[in-house]
Amino acid sequence: MFKDRSPVPLLLLSLALILTGGLGAQRVQTDGGRVRVLGLRLPTEDGQWITADLFRPLSATEDKPAPLVVVCPGFERSKETMAAFSIELARRGFVVITTDPYSQGASSSSRQRQSATLEGYGLVPVVEYAYGTPNLNYIDKKKIGAVGYSAGGNGVLQSVSRFGGRQARALKQAKAEGSDGGEVVTDAERASARAENKIAAAFIGGYVLTLTEKVLSTVDANLGVDYAYFDEGAYRNEQGHARLARAPEALRFVNSGDSASQVSEVEIDRVYGDVAKKSMRVVHNTRNLHPLMPYDPRHIGNTVTFFETAFGWKSAIPAASQVWPWREFFTLLALVGGLLFIVPFAALLLRLPVFQSLVQPVPAALPAPDRRGRAVYWSLFAFSALVACALFIPMARATADIFPEASGRNLTWFFPQRINNAILLWAVANGLIGFAVFFLNHALVGRKRGATSATWGANIGWSDLAKTAALAFTIAGSFYLLLFASYGLFHSDFRFTFVSAAASFPPKMLLVALEYIPLFFIFYLANSLRVNAGGRFEGQPEWVSLIINGAANSTGLVLLLVIQYASFALTGTVYWTEEWLYINLLLGVIPMMILLPLFNRWFFRLTGRIYLGPMVTCLVFVLMMLTSNVCYIPL
Repeated sequence: MFKDRSPVPLLLLSLALILTGGLGAQRVQTDGGRVRVLGLRLPTEDGQWITADLFRPLSATEDKPAPLVVVCPGFERSKETMAAFSIELARRGFVVITTDPYSQGASSSSRQRQSATLEGYGLVPVVEYAYGTPNLNYIDKKKIGAVGYSAGGNGVLQSVSRFGGRQARALKQAKAEGSDGGEVVTDAERASARAENKIAAAFIGGYVLTLTEKVLSTVDANLGVDYAYFDEGAYRNEQGHARLARAPEALRFVNSGDSASQVSEVEIDRVYGDVAKKSMRVVHNTRNLHPLMPYDPRHIGNTVTFFETAFGWKSAIPAASQVWPWREFFTLLALVGGLLFIVPFAALLLRLPVFQSLVQPVPAALPAPDRRGRAVYWSLFAFSALVACALFIPMARATADIFPEASGRNLTWFFPQRINNAILLWAVANGLIGFAVFFLNHALVGRKRGATSATWGANIGWSDLAKTAALAFTIAGSFYLLLFASYGLFHSDFRFTFVSAAASFPPKMLLVALEYIPLFFIFYLANSLRVNAGGRFEGQPEWVSLIINGAANSTGLVLLLVIQYASFALTGTVYWTEEWLYINLLLGVIPMMILLPLFNRWFFRLTGRIYLGPMVTCLVFVLMMLTSNVCYIPL
C-alpha cells in the first residue's frame, strides 16, 4: 500500500484526528472550561477500590453548594459509557461522580457475589465518602442523588433501599428507647434517623426486576424510572413485556410513594407524590431498545428533568438541549485516528534496516474463478456463515461448564471474563473450522489453479517470524501509548458507542491478556489466510474484495441479530432469552469483524505475508475487548 509512496501524510492525518478528537471531547465534557473533570480512586472495604470521574462545575462553591449525582454504569460498561449523563448534568450545575462499577473499568473486583445488593456495585461507598468527607465542601449533602442504567439501575435502587433500611432500623430503635415507653419519636430522633439516608433522589434506568415490596418498603427518597418500551429483557418481567402503564412493577413503584392515594394504572411521564415528603414518583417508558437507551436524548432528558425537579434546581438549559452527541463524534474521530495510525506507522517501521527483510513481493492473486470455482466459493461462504451463526449460542452455554468460576462471578485467574469467554470459544471453533474450509477449498479448486503456500504468502523463516512478532508488539504498544497520552492530556479515550479502546484499566489486565490472546490468534490467523490467500482474485477490484471478505466475517453474527430481533418484532419475545446479553454483546463485536479483513489486507500488501496483520489486530482488538468487559480478577 505504501511501498511506492510516503506513509507520512496518512500518519499525520491520523495524529490530527486523534488531536482533534481529544481536544473536541475535552471541550464538550468540560462545557468549554466551565466544568473541571478529575479522575479519582477511592479505597473501599476489604482492600477494594473504586475509580471514578468527578465533574465539578465552577459555579459549585462552598458558598453556593450544588446537588451531587452519582452515576453508576451497567453490566459490561465503564464510566466513559455514561458520559452523556455526566456531561448534561454537570453543564446544568450539578456536581457529578461517575463510577467504574466493581470488576469493570479500572475498579477492583469485589469480594461480594451480591455486589448490587450489598454495595450498589460500588455506589454505596462512594455515597458514604461524598457524604462524610469535608473535601467536597461545594456539594449540598442534603441533595445527593444517584442514577444508573441496567444493572447500574439495580445497583442504584438497592443502594437507596439500603440507606432507607438503615433509617427504618434507626427509627425503630428510637421508638424502642422512647421516654414514654417507645411510642413517640421526637423531631431530633427523626432527624437523626433520616440522616442515615444519604441518597435523597434516585433515577433507575433499564431495570424493574427488583421493584418489589421488600425493596421499595425501605426507600425514603424521590424516585424515577425509565424503562425501554422495547426492552429485550422484558420477558423476565411479571407480565412478560415492557409496557409499564399496568405493569405490577410500575404500580408498586408509584404506590410506594403515597400510601393514601393508590393508582390502578400508571400515567406515563406524570409526576406523582410530593417532592418535599420524598414521595415523588415518575415512570417513563421511552420507545427504544435496551442497549440504545444510554444514547437516547429522550432518556437523558428524562434523567435531567427528574433531578431538577427532585432537587428544586433551576437551570437555564432546556432538558432537550444536549451536547453529548458531539463528544461521541469527537471520540469517534479519535478512534478512527488511532486505528488509522497503525498502518502508516507500520510502513515507516518496515523501512528500518532491522525490519526490511519482512518486506517481500506480494504474491499474484488467484486466477478469476470459473463457474465451478464460483459455486464452490459461495457454497463455502454460506456454509461458514451458517456455522458461525449456529455455534455462537452453544459456545455461550458451554462457558458455564468450561469456565465455572467466572460464570459464577467468583474471583479467578483462569479466564476471568464471563462474557468474553463465549466469544473466545466461538473464535477458536470458527478459526479451526476456517482452516478446514480453506484447505478444503484448496483441495477442490486452489491446487488445480496453481495455488501453493508461496502464493498464499505463508512461507517464512523463524528469524523473520520473530521479527514480525517484535514489530507487531511495537505497533500495538505504540497504539496504546497514543491512547494513554490522549487520555492523560484530554481525559478522553478512543470510543464510539459500543466500540472502544479504553485507557483506564488495571495493570493486571495485561496478565489476563496473556491467557486470551494466544487462543484468539487462531481465529485471526485463519482470517488472514482466508482473506489474502483465498479471497483475492485477478481482475476483482480491491473494494469489492474487501466488502465480500467483510461480509464473510460478519454475516453469521449479523444473522444472529436478525433472528433475535425478527422474533422480537413478531412475537414480542426475543428468540434467545437466557442468552440475550450475549447477543447484545455482538453490537460491539460486529464492527471489528467487518474491519478485520481490511487490516489483514493492508498488512499483507505491506509485507507480502499473512502474519503481521493477525498479530497486530489480535493484540489491539482483543485488548480493546478485554478492557471493556467485566473481569473477575482476584484482588
